[in-house]
Amino acid sequence: MLNNLIFSLNATLPVFLLMVLGMFLRRVGLLTEDFAGKMNSFVFKVSLPVLLFYDSAKNNFLSFFDGSYVLFCFFATAIEIAVSFFFAHFMKDRSEKGEFIQACFRSSAALLGVVFAENIYGDTKILPLMILGAVPLYNIMSVVILQIYQPDRVQAPAAAAGEDGTKASSAGGLDRALVKQTLKGIVTNPIILGILAGLLWSLFRLPLPAILDRTCDYVGRVASPLGLLALGAQFDFRAAAKDLKPALFASFMKLFGFAAVILPIAIHMGFLGEKLVSLIIMAGSPTTVTAFVMAKGFGHKGTLSASCVMLTTVISTFSLTLWVFLARTHGWL
Repeated sequence: MLNNLIFSLNATLPVFLLMVLGMFLRRVGLLTEDFAGKMNSFVFKVSLPVLLFYDSAKNNFLSFFDGSYVLFCFFATAIEIAVSFFFAHFMKDRSEKGEFIQACFRSSAALLGVVFAENIYGDTKILPLMILGAVPLYNIMSVVILQIYQPDRVQAPAAAAGEDGTKASSAGGLDRALVKQTLKGIVTNPIILGILAGLLWSLFRLPLPAILDRTCDYVGRVASPLGLLALGAQFDFRAAAKDLKPALFASFMKLFGFAAVILPIAIHMGFLGEKLVSLIIMAGSPTTVTAFVMAKGFGHKGTLSASCVMLTTVISTFSLTLWVFLARTHGWL
């Protein structure tokens, strides 16, 4: 039992400590909010795609591809979105429904998935399968939901591309321009492109020259520490105190509710080991910072999104430790 707890803490505490270091560096002035934002952009547009390309390219794609697992991730995400819609129905403030729904289902799937997979198994070869199943649906539904519940009085400016590569459009209905923009955001998503390039490289069994191998290794290796430092540096405790009641409920669903339903089903279907780790991240990781960026871009206040990001990031240190500990204790990892 003690060994399993130590194993779980070894997987989760480094994540928390790096975010704390980022907060400390911001406080002492060594990291500014602007620089942290640029670090975050570099991680999601360069370092993380290179890492996912590298881990996919150097492994035999056919040996680990599992179509049933990709479909499971897709339908599990669809169920999360549907349940979030259901609970949003009971909210009195319509202007917060879009933020609430997005905060419930949208995970930090890429960055934290990489960190956990590396901490536990040393590589991320299974993670791209989860990303392919879940992230495109994250992107599409986030745009649709935020557009449906967009405050009528606000014209939404274009939002900066985040982890998913999507951007917000101006206020109005779901038109062809919005659909085109959403699809463009998906097909030009650096993370998706990195995964697809790596899978094709592996499928055609192309060699990785020593120079390319070493370069990808160097660039990809900084993805986790830089991303976590940037996340910590952008953290604002004051935001977590706003919209506390809906934020607490959304945070509970994000970290505990969905995982409590999805993980037992996954285990019953035989998705264990690395696949289960990726599903723990998909179902129980913090709300991604991109949720806040997208909400603001569509004219929402962003307060509820920011509160959920802050709360889930703090609480996930304990919740993810719990899920990993339970899985390890029962021999599923």
